[in-house]
Amino acid sequence: MRLPSSIFVSVSLFTAETTAALYLSSTYRSAGDQIWQGLTLLFTLVPSVLVQLTLTFIHRDLSRDRPLVLLLHILQLGPIVRCLEAFWIYGSVGRVEEPYVSITRKKQMPKDGLSEEVEKQVGQAEGKLFTHRAAFARTSVIQAFLGSAPQLTLQLYICILQQAVTIGRGTLMVISLLSIVYGALRCNILAIKIKYDDYEVDVKPAAYLCIFLWRSFEIATRVVVLVLFSSVLQIWILPVVLANFLVFFSYPWLLFWQSGSPFPENIEKTLTRVGTTIVLCLLTFLYAGVNMFCWSAVQLKLNDPDLINKSQNWYRMAVYYMLRFVENATLILLWYVFQTEFYRFVCAPLLVLQLLIGYAIGIFFMLVFYQFCHPCKKLFSSSISQGMWECSSFLCLLCRPRGGGGGVAVDGASPADKEALEPPASDKDIANDTAEINGNLSQSLSSNP
Repeated sequence: MRLPSSIFVSVSLFTAETTAALYLSSTYRSAGDQIWQGLTLLFTLVPSVLVQLTLTFIHRDLSRDRPLVLLLHILQLGPIVRCLEAFWIYGSVGRVEEPYVSITRKKQMPKDGLSEEVEKQVGQAEGKLFTHRAAFARTSVIQAFLGSAPQLTLQLYICILQQAVTIGRGTLMVISLLSIVYGALRCNILAIKIKYDDYEVDVKPAAYLCIFLWRSFEIATRVVVLVLFSSVLQIWILPVVLANFLVFFSYPWLLFWQSGSPFPENIEKTLTRVGTTIVLCLLTFLYAGVNMFCWSAVQLKLNDPDLINKSQNWYRMAVYYMLRFVENATLILLWYVFQTEFYRFVCAPLLVLQLLIGYAIGIFFMLVFYQFCHPCKKLFSSSISQGMWECSSFLCLLCRPRGGGGGVAVDGASPADKEALEPPASDKDIANDTAEINGNLSQSLSSNP
């Protein structure tokens, strides 16, 4: 049984970020910056409350008699209690006899085109640890993109306005960036395990490294671009953010209404239709928050029983990154055009180039991960290189001119069209062909008896 290290990392980041945010808000209060204090506390308490609700919902604490645990969740201490509980379960393995075990069947990664199915006994303690890991994987995503990402954007914006990076603010920004990258990493691993639930997935250290570098460059450049743009065009940042959010929030619902599927009723048996709607809205809200800063590895599909699209769509990923690259380039170029004397000590062309190259480096590590380090790459119907080649071929086909000039041969033309396109034969060519035919005819007649 594996050590629940992912739970420890999640709780450590949650505790460190909350402590740093509370300390920084106290410094804002001492300095009289009530607006910055209120926003810092808002981006700390709201995701914390959502994390407590998620842990309570997944562990079904409302249907069990656990008043002490519920009280600790109200006091925002739920993640710490869950972490201690997970390590207590891990330490008690082998000491307490399992009352029952369950049998799971997982396929191994195919070798030479064949995959074997392996049975595994799962004890009660291991099942509880699996529930804890799944719960903290989801709370890490919530904490990252509904708390850490807005917090990092806010503190970086304050640093630019005040032209200073204090120790407290710098510490909070570093912890927030690590929390976002870790949340994106957990989102990738969660997507892999959901899509390939029938297989035994083993993620190598090289895969973790590629995901970490991919997400670090992608998220850091995205946050810097948004902050720089908002520092010179404060009014226009709101339409940009709202447009991004509304597009990604409404996209899963539009696909659901277009499919004509019935309303999902199997999320939780105890939930009413109103409760199910609230849960789905919160889920799409989180989905939009993730896509605001980076590519969401988990694609929602509300008409699926698992609410997850398990197909690998390279076209959707390619379109996302092309549009996001264009958007980032547009925003940073607008900042370059409208920059004020405030940035006179900054080499603006070099900064623009660095941001564009940084985002391209993030895309490069993403391609490396899907091409070489993905744990289930053997199950892909097509590789990322083939998908990118097909996307580029499709774009070239769209960009190809429809009209053709004279004398240009077309491979897909019919025989009649090709004959019509050929130049007319001259009299000399006709005479040569006639002489050749007569010579062949006389030779064949002389050879016959």
